[in-house]
Amino acid sequence: MAEKKTYERPVVTKHQSGIMNKFGSGPSTSVRDNIDGVLIKDLAGKFGSPLFVLSEKTIRQNQRNAYRVFKNRYPRVQFAWSYKTNYLDAVCSVFHQEGSWAEVVSEFEYRKARALGIPGEHIIFNGPEKSIEALRTAIREGAMIHIDHFDELYHIVELTDTETLKARVAIRVNMDVGVYPLWDRFGFNYENGEAWQAIKRIVANPRLSLIGLHTHIGTYMMSAEAYRVAASKLAGLAKSMHDEFSITLDYIDVGGGFASQNTLIGQYLPAEEVVPSLEQYADAIASGLFQLSIKPEDLPTLILETGRALIDNAGYLITTVIANKRLSTGRRAIIVDAGVNLMFTSFWYKHKVQPAQQPSVHTEDAVIYGPLCMNIDVLRDGIVLPTLKQGDRLVLNHVGAYNMTQWMQFITMRPNVVMVMEDGTVELIRKAETLEYLAQQEVLPARLKEKKSR
Repeated sequence: MAEKKTYERPVVTKHQSGIMNKFGSGPSTSVRDNIDGVLIKDLAGKFGSPLFVLSEKTIRQNQRNAYRVFKNRYPRVQFAWSYKTNYLDAVCSVFHQEGSWAEVVSEFEYRKARALGIPGEHIIFNGPEKSIEALRTAIREGAMIHIDHFDELYHIVELTDTETLKARVAIRVNMDVGVYPLWDRFGFNYENGEAWQAIKRIVANPRLSLIGLHTHIGTYMMSAEAYRVAASKLAGLAKSMHDEFSITLDYIDVGGGFASQNTLIGQYLPAEEVVPSLEQYADAIASGLFQLSIKPEDLPTLILETGRALIDNAGYLITTVIANKRLSTGRRAIIVDAGVNLMFTSFWYKHKVQPAQQPSVHTEDAVIYGPLCMNIDVLRDGIVLPTLKQGDRLVLNHVGAYNMTQWMQFITMRPNVVMVMEDGTVELIRKAETLEYLAQQEVLPARLKEKKSR
């Protein structure tokens, strides 16, 4: 007896015939059945679904290419891996093996870098919140402390004075680079003279060694010219310091913020058509720094805190179809087992989504929902996909940045994370959470353990 097929309400959809018709070109759906040669079905079969997958080969290629691009344009270049972008130990270790220092924005991240064996002198300590104890440790260990505000400067002055220490410091500078709104909540302002005032106060203190200048002009910056403006303004400050105080800086840190190949929600053209290339960013920064009119041997090292652009395309999320349904409008909804608690970047990116198995011929507009009991749990809206059945896999691309640091344990627990190594093997780099893991931090008062009698 033939198996009875599941009933689905019919719906009228637009079909394309051939390459082009009056409705435009027909949609095409590419399949991703493997990551670096390892089959999706094998990854999900062994490690479960949802599953984050990172590519060691892609990370190393990205870092080596970025170093080559900048080194070709400026004589001294040093990368510092941005821990907040993805601070899994395995990810950080790959970047450190490729020569990157550590850039951290909290005491937690600082301790993580030290636990991975990064010496203090190779740690850049950014961020507006640094406890007294964290500052004391960073000063003693020779870290590069980037001062964010005057209150922090006063803490450092007091620490170095009372404990007879000498601190290696830089200041973070915010400025108008022609991109708005301004990122002026961090650091000292360039235009109103606040940055120069901070420089003079530091130079006047013999226990503070001013070794660098730092800026971070924004995130997902789609203007290379903004970096030229920023670099030229920092070069101007460095020149003034050289002329007035005979100070030659060790480095100028232009931060991060380079855009990746993810397309922003609301952006009409795909990212690859509008995002500047790494070469354009490098040309702009180098041209700004070369306005520093000093001897070539005195040029400061260029430090880059690049995060998103080096890791986004190395990350994937494998998810499984739970169900299909029709919304009241007749539109197809696909429910999968990964929600926005794991994919925070779904709120601002149109992630590329690919089926992991050979798709059907029929495609239609759909919305992909996660499993959370929230109406905002949308992974992709307005995406053309083939018909999918329960148990089919989907792969979300370019998810390596921020999702594994901003994820939340909410309704569902965080899944396994694996790395496909250069030799084709697969290593578990973060275990899936369990109820026991989550409950170990909870304390149930004794009186609440007592059962009341009715």
